[in-house]
Amino acid sequence: GPVILDDCNFHESVHLDTFDLDRTLSLVPPDGEFPVMNYRMTQEFKPPFRINALIEEAGALKAEVILKIRAEFPSSATANTILVQMPVPSYTTRVSFELEPGAVGQTNDFKEANKRLEWSLKKIVGGAEHTLRAKLTFSHESLGNLTKEAGPVSMNFTIPMYNTSRLQVKYLQIAKKSKAYNPYRWVRYVTQANSYVARI
Repeated sequence: GPVILDDCNFHESVHLDTFDLDRTLSLVPPDGEFPVMNYRMTQEFKPPFRINALIEEAGALKAEVILKIRAEFPSSATANTILVQMPVPSYTTRVSFELEPGAVGQTNDFKEANKRLEWSLKKIVGGAEHTLRAKLTFSHESLGNLTKEAGPVSMNFTIPMYNTSRLQVKYLQIAKKSKAYNPYRWVRYVTQANSYVARI
């Protein structure tokens, strides 16, 4: 179906004379790399990651956290520099982590100053699923509902050459060539997380 944009803006070099008519942009590009168009959309789309987070009591002054992330994009794409963060109850004093067997390029940390778990993954191939388990130790009993005292889970990532919105450049033509200027004709798609949050 059609891609519906909530709003968009264009680089100052873009001429919009025929944009409303046939969605064509013409421009005299500046030197270097630059964004031709920025846009925002809120229509239904498939998020690139599914996040499952669980926290439950595991005995006196203890709890277990299970974080599971699944890449919901094709295996031809790979996300990189992934950071998953989850606030834990303020009375957490110690955390021990357990990565899945054979985990490569993953690190984890308990940021005690701001009571937060951090899980870094170098890359995730589309369709892959990864799990982190963490055992929490508390200084005193939970005062109420653990799930209300932890989370939400947030995630930062970049997926090169993948476009969640399905908006595409269909055709790119260089109209005037000069001997002094040798342009590269290519388009790069990147999906980046701005505010990617999952409630527990």
